[in-house]
Amino acid sequence: MQRSKMKTSLSRMASYLREWPRKYGRTVHRQVIQGASYSLGSGAVSLVIIWFQNRH
Repeated sequence: MQRSKMKTSLSRMASYLREWPRKYGRTVHRQVIQGASYSLGSGAVSLVIIWFQNRH
């Protein structure tokens, strides 16, 4: 990738990340943490269901 294209791409990404809270109401890192917690919770529930089905 050419240096000027990379710089343009990075500045576009930075601009997008700065506007994120205004559009979505929370910061990017909070959104990532929330997504990770939902995934972990879903995985935990799945494990409990599988464990229960194997026990009974």
